[in-house]
Amino acid sequence: MYYQRLIEEEIGLKLKSSGAVVVAGPKFCGKTTTCMLYQKSFVKLNTKQTITMARMNPKAVLNGEKPRLIDEWQKAPDIWNQVKDDLDFDYQFGKYLLAGSSTPVDKTEVYHSGAGRIAPVKMRPMSLWESKESKGTVSLADLFDGGADFPWDLNAGFSLDDVAFLICRGGWPISVLAPREIAVEVTKNYYSGLFVFEDSENERFRNKKPEVLRMILRSYARNISTEAAASTIISDIRQSNERTMDSKTYDDYMDALKDLYIIEDLEAWNPNIRSKTSIRSTPTRHFVDTSMACCSLGVSPDDLKHDLESFGLFFEDFAVRDLTVYANSLGGTVKHYRDNAGLECDAVVHLEDGRWGGIEIKLGGDELVEDGAISLKRLRDKIMEKSDEKAPSFLLVLTAVGGAYQRADGVYVAPINLLKP
Repeated sequence: MYYQRLIEEEIGLKLKSSGAVVVAGPKFCGKTTTCMLYQKSFVKLNTKQTITMARMNPKAVLNGEKPRLIDEWQKAPDIWNQVKDDLDFDYQFGKYLLAGSSTPVDKTEVYHSGAGRIAPVKMRPMSLWESKESKGTVSLADLFDGGADFPWDLNAGFSLDDVAFLICRGGWPISVLAPREIAVEVTKNYYSGLFVFEDSENERFRNKKPEVLRMILRSYARNISTEAAASTIISDIRQSNERTMDSKTYDDYMDALKDLYIIEDLEAWNPNIRSKTSIRSTPTRHFVDTSMACCSLGVSPDDLKHDLESFGLFFEDFAVRDLTVYANSLGGTVKHYRDNAGLECDAVVHLEDGRWGGIEIKLGGDELVEDGAISLKRLRDKIMEKSDEKAPSFLLVLTAVGGAYQRADGVYVAPINLLKP
């Protein structure tokens, strides 16, 4: 069964406006399956023979009806250079589609950036809307257009049990398609296979110790949805594992985790505020999918339900995943805001035309919703008084559970399982 992905529209647009498109993202997020929708011929570099042949004659890999899909192209990195050279000689839109990679290409073997020839597209795990686990009655696009169709919905039948399960299972297609009783176990199996680099073509990854990568991820997960400095995470690694780690080693392993698309920090939003208020630029620590944080710490759905403080931080990471997928489909970005005056906003969705919306992420309940609404209104007032930014298109408290409604003060409240782009 194939579940339609929001990234399809972007891939289609890039193929119409660029000579080649490279779709990158974490292993098993569905890149190949989605890219197969666009190809008229394809080759998969997934056997020793095909890889050897592609390395010996990478130019021949380009032969075939266009668009030509080359899956796991990084197994023969010179394919990138051949694609770029071919487009220099005979530029046509939508000639090539490159998909990868489980282990990224050795960048020393790629001699051109591909700028102006090869357009990048980043694919992420499935959002709740894509996995058909969101009703989609609350539209992010509609909120930007005034929220005229915002529903009043009690959202009965969706509980914290459901949220805890979805967080631990993640948005991996193989897990989404699995029966509920084994879906989390499928995700654990996926996690266990992430760090097998013995046969990697990329020498940089062959030198990485899996136990060190797991150790760093555990400390990263303990600081999920926070602005923890690298020094804080390194200190946690030292204390929790009783071993030394210098900043150079940490940075090298962190680069590897980013290349593997396991972690994805949320950048700070920096509106031009005319005051002495200092806006903090530290990113918020996030995962490309919260299930990876759960696996790294051995956290189960029951564990989340028995520790509501951690549950809230893990849910924030989970919500940022969906918001990022939705914002990307609208041509927007997601960032966070925090200043030295103590004012913060978990997520700011910003569109290319300058419109923005502020979102506070809470587990739910009247008290937490009220806290979120107060914080959002403070942010709106400060931006309007001391910045050149436009007024926010909307203010939303995004919850794990509960209903959807608009408060008397204009702030919207909606649970994550009702949200769509």
